Parts: sequence; structure tokens; C-alpha cells
Amino acid sequence: MKIRRFFAADMRQALRQVREALGADAVILSNKSVQGGVELVAAIDYDESAFTLSQPISPQTQSQPASKTQRHATTSAASRDLNRESGRTTTAERSTSKDETKPHVEWSQDPVLREMRSEMQAMRRMMENELSELTWRDLGQRRPQTQDLMRRLIGLGLDAAHCRELAFRVGDAETPEQAWRQSLFHLNSELPIYKDDLLDRGGIVALVGPTGVGKTTTIAKLAAKFCLRHGNRQLALISTDSYRIGAQEQLHNYGRILDVPVRSAASADELSDALHVFADKRLVLIDTAGMGLRDLKLSERLSLMTSGNHPIKTLLTLSATTQRSALSHAIHSFAAAQPVAAIITKVDEAAELGGVFSGLMDAGLPLAYMADGQRVPEDIHVASAKRMVSQAVEMCDANACRPDEDYLAMAFGGMGEHAHV
Repeated sequence: MKIRRFFAADMRQALRQVREALGADAVILSNKSVQGGVELVAAIDYDESAFTLSQPISPQTQSQPASKTQRHATTSAASRDLNRESGRTTTAERSTSKDETKPHVEWSQDPVLREMRSEMQAMRRMMENELSELTWRDLGQRRPQTQDLMRRLIGLGLDAAHCRELAFRVGDAETPEQAWRQSLFHLNSELPIYKDDLLDRGGIVALVGPTGVGKTTTIAKLAAKFCLRHGNRQLALISTDSYRIGAQEQLHNYGRILDVPVRSAASADELSDALHVFADKRLVLIDTAGMGLRDLKLSERLSLMTSGNHPIKTLLTLSATTQRSALSHAIHSFAAAQPVAAIITKVDEAAELGGVFSGLMDAGLPLAYMADGQRVPEDIHVASAKRMVSQAVEMCDANACRPDEDYLAMAFGGMGEHAHV
């Protein structure tokens, strides 16, 4: 093996030196940052025996100092002799003996090779970082307007994929402000919105979602808004939350304030009975227990909504303050409840709304309502894409959102698909 050390100002120059000196078959053994640049250790004419042929060895021959081929031949011969003497050679045994004669390649667990793999992975990450930065800087030189638009879109909280798509769709805009307005228009048109107002249509509606997102308060807001439109005689409430202390009592308090009937249901049969009692009501709102996304009983509780004979529409309740990755995880976890739309709560407490937009667009889940305060029933509104996008821009301007340039470089380079700041 011929080993050489190379120094260069950056990784690209170092790799060029390796290729020119050792050729395309060279292997990088290690890399590290040094004063003034990077240092690479590369090798050529390396020993290919590191990729060993591994064969099963019998205990009788394991201690003999024979070669691997000899050990394998001895083992196979001994097995054949034993089978002939016993006269019990079966089809399965012949198949096994045949398979054992076929060598298979295994990756050597030599410590040197493990270290080499680790070094190569580190070098790959370093190269990806540098290439991302180069791509981002190159974009700024070639298309500064697109780069500025990407910066503003990521400031809304949108994930990198949606930002790149929107930025390049408006690449022919004449001015930066025109590109910004056009991208917001496209975002407005792509945000899925539930077309029906469930308060007017009526039916049986259940709110599901993670714990702490404000389902019970949202039930109260929807109930109060319905009573103002259609009166309290056409409304009933059901609570299936038997986990939280005082959860059912809270809904009963709302029922007394609104003067509407409230029932509790802890099982599918009790829920079916309650729905049968309220069959004459125009709207029945069901409050469910908030469950952790990793709770083993999550699917069991969600099955209450789909196991009966009554047509129940579920609304997935999500908080605008939830991280982008957790939001997507919640949408996936509650998919078993077959939600027809989503309700976004705590909009007034959020610093950005782009993560919500990205999660809903990726899942194709339409938005039905948004809640932005504690007042009942004033602080709940039928979802409007224009209003949500405008609020997102206002939040960004108010918080002076300025994404880190390193994050922007990684996002544009394709490494920030699942990152969120």
C-alpha cells in the first residue's frame, strides 16, 4: 500500500491533488482541518483482502493452522462422509451442504476499516457543508433576487422544499417585491382549506388531537358560536375524556352555561347510546381525551370514533406553537381517526405559522378553523388562507425573522429538508 499526505486550502483542492497524484482508485484514509486548510491521507494499491470470504468452520478444525480454503474443504468432506455412513442424507441436508459451498462476501470488521469508514463519513459531511455554502453563494451571485426571496420565505417558517419550489416558480418576476407578492399568492392558493362550515351543516363532530392543544376550550367556542346562530335546542355535547381529572366536569360547566345537554361516554357502547339519545339534535360535539403520540392506548381510543354505526366527522386539533417535526408526527399518528380537516389553536401564541402550512400541505389535510385567543366564542374563525398567510407575514415582520446564513446554505443545498428553526 502506498500512502501519501496532502495539504490544501480547502477540500476541493485537496481532492483534486489526490486525483492527480494517485488517480481515481485512491482511497481516503483520513481527513482533518489544519491551520491554513485541510489535510488528507490517501492510499493506492491497498490490500483487497480486507473484503474476506467468510465460511463456517467446524469446531473440530477451528484450532488447526490450515488455510481458510483447506478448513472449508475438510469440513465439507467430513460432513459428506458422515452422511454416507449414516445413510440419512435428506434433500434438506443436501441443499444445506450445497449452499455452504457457496462463498459469500462479508464486510471485514477490522478496526482500521471501521475507522476508515468513520473518517469517510466525516469527510462526506464536511464536503456537503462546503458544497452547500458554495451553492448558496453561487445563487447569490447569479440570482440575488431568488436568494433574497428564499431568505424571506424561510423566515416565515416554511420548510426548505416549499421555499425552493415557491422561489423558482416566481423566478421571472421583475422586482424583488413582485416576486415576494407572487410567492405569497401561490402559497395562498396551495394552502388547503375546508370548504364547508360545520356549524351550518351540522352532524356529529369529534375533536381529536394531542394533549394540551385546547380541545375542550375549542369545543366551548364552537358550541357557543352555534348557539348564537341556531339556538341551544339543536346542540348537545359528549365527553369521552375519562383520563384528565376534571375534564368531564369542565365540559359539564360549559353545558350549564349554554343550557345544553351533556353526557359522558367511556366506551363504544356508551358513546353509541349517547348518540342515539341525541339523534334529534342538529349538531353533536364530542370532546375526546388528549393522548400522547406514543401512548399505547392511542389507537384504542381513536377506534371509538370509527367503531360505531353513527357517521362521525373528526377534526384534528393542533397547536400553532408545536414544532414542525412534532406537527407532522401528530398528523401521522392521528390518521387512524380519519380526520376530515384540522383546527389550529393558539395562533396568538405562535412565533411563526410556516411550519403549520408545510405540515398541512404535505399531508393534504385541509384547515377548517383557527383559534387565536381565550375568549369564548369570539376567538375562533372559519379558516381563510388569505388571513392565515397575512398573519404569518405580520408575525415574521414583528419578530424580525432573519434565518441564519449557515442554515440557509444547508436548506438550499438539500440538507435542511427535516430541519426547522
